[in-house]
Amino acid sequence: MPILLSRGVINMSRNFDHEDVYKQKFDLQNFKRLVGYLRPYLKYLLITLGIMLTISLAEMTGPILIQQAIDRAIPEKNVSLLNIIGVTYLGLRLLIALSAYFRTKLLNRTGQSVIYSLRKQLFNHIQKLSLRFFDGRPAGKLMTRLTSDIENLNELLTSGIVQVINEVLTLALIMGIMLFMHWQLALYTFIILPLLMYIGLRLRTYVRDRWRVVRSKRSSMNAFLQESISGMRTIQAFTQEFNSAESFEEVNSDYTSAQLKATKTSLLVRPAVEISSAIGTCIIYVAGASFVFRGQISEGVLVAFLTYIRWFWEPIRNLSNFYNVLLVAMASAERVFKILDWEPEIKDKIEAQVMPRIKGQVNFNQVRFGYDRNVDVLKGISFSIKPGQTVALVGSTGAGKSTIINLIPRFYDVLQGSITIDGYNIQDITIDSLRDQMSIVLQDPLIFSGTIRDNIAYGKPNATDEEIIEAAKLANAHDFIVEFADGYQTEVQERGSRLSVGQRQLVSFARAILADPRIIILDEATSSIDTKTEKLIQDAIQKVLIGRTSFVIAHRLSTIRNADLIMVIEDGLIAEAGTHESLMLEQGVYYNLNIAQYRSLQKAAAL
Repeated sequence: MPILLSRGVINMSRNFDHEDVYKQKFDLQNFKRLVGYLRPYLKYLLITLGIMLTISLAEMTGPILIQQAIDRAIPEKNVSLLNIIGVTYLGLRLLIALSAYFRTKLLNRTGQSVIYSLRKQLFNHIQKLSLRFFDGRPAGKLMTRLTSDIENLNELLTSGIVQVINEVLTLALIMGIMLFMHWQLALYTFIILPLLMYIGLRLRTYVRDRWRVVRSKRSSMNAFLQESISGMRTIQAFTQEFNSAESFEEVNSDYTSAQLKATKTSLLVRPAVEISSAIGTCIIYVAGASFVFRGQISEGVLVAFLTYIRWFWEPIRNLSNFYNVLLVAMASAERVFKILDWEPEIKDKIEAQVMPRIKGQVNFNQVRFGYDRNVDVLKGISFSIKPGQTVALVGSTGAGKSTIINLIPRFYDVLQGSITIDGYNIQDITIDSLRDQMSIVLQDPLIFSGTIRDNIAYGKPNATDEEIIEAAKLANAHDFIVEFADGYQTEVQERGSRLSVGQRQLVSFARAILADPRIIILDEATSSIDTKTEKLIQDAIQKVLIGRTSFVIAHRLSTIRNADLIMVIEDGLIAEAGTHESLMLEQGVYYNLNIAQYRSLQKAAAL
């Protein structure tokens, strides 16, 4: 697999901020798509909406009870009516409290279920994407999609959409009651609405753009942190802590500045509503008092009307806040859907066949390939490998060795030509049936959090303890494993930090052996280990490669002397091919590589 070279620490922050900050208007299609995730929970949402409407109706009854108390019960000294009003009001408050509990419970359960499904879909989709998608994309940005961006959708899906429906219905109900109570006074209230709508329309564009910038800056910061923490050994080794801190200062400052600007812009919305409501309330006080003085309405009606006025502005405030939530959520939705819409480059054809158990004959037929489609890494390579052969690939860095082994398991597709295994074109068979018959051991193997047993069984989860132990013995890993107090149940911690480099390599080799592959790929699997561990692995290789086709990229040429075929790759072509003995006799590229490495080792030994 290609190895992404770590960026330099100095000015590293600038390399992360390459993600587009979208400038398009609110995307209705994305909103509809997001709402579509609520469809399986429509029943619960309707029940929740019913509960919320019950709360609103109960709330709306309160001012009417107060109006009846002021206009009838108190002037008539009707204690019985006053008691009825009091008991009714208390009952309504109890109903509101109980309904609010069930509303919150249903909304949280529904919202978390939706978020769970969306996060699961996104993670499963990411796993299907081709390696070209991950090339150059920091893991931190993808982590942001799965965590922060998904969480930003939580409030919208948990309560936002249902709440906005309820607020609209509540607003309509309040307006209807106000018009019914006194339509002239109601019209005075509505005078201020055009001003409020104008202010809101002017502000929303600024709010939307500010929050999109925040999303981009936060994603860049997460990516920087992920790479910095992963590369802490390198940072400390080169004493670049100061430069790294300066780079983080830049990233952190950009994010903080964006956050403050977005918050500042968002905060303008609520004051606009507050000022508008204050103006509207003052108008009602003046107009309402004049109506009372002229005997057109009673004091009770005015008190009830003023209560409704306060509630009239509350849904408008909530709707303005919802718009902020909507903008933040839609910025995240755009990013999430961008990944979900990314089509896997490597996928099964509709008519793809399941490849049966293979023997391991591999043919490259005029294969041309480049990671950048305009720059060829392989320039028409052809070769044929017989089942059970061990093939070594040597050459300078960037010559195309790793590219060849990346194409065999179809991590990338060839641009021209074809690759066949036992006569099957690998593009005509299912990816799973192809990769199930291969194992890959990398120079820096990934050891997952968990036990040693779990890591060995990673490629074959249903393996028995006996099979796992046998694989470890073949990989010469059993002896060091049983030295741990917990043996195979030893927790290796994150990235196998409890194991040495050599031990991690032996565990990864045992993992490859357990999968019982027909083709084994070793990508410089012995270059980062000591001589003693290398001998253990070389011994294991001799045992398990019998009857299996293997491709070996070797850092130390001494480890491939016994290979059936050695191919020297230079500038995307096969410069030489043959056995160790035949290539040494030719005194060509391979011969010169051996002589140069031998002299380098002699010089190192002399020091």
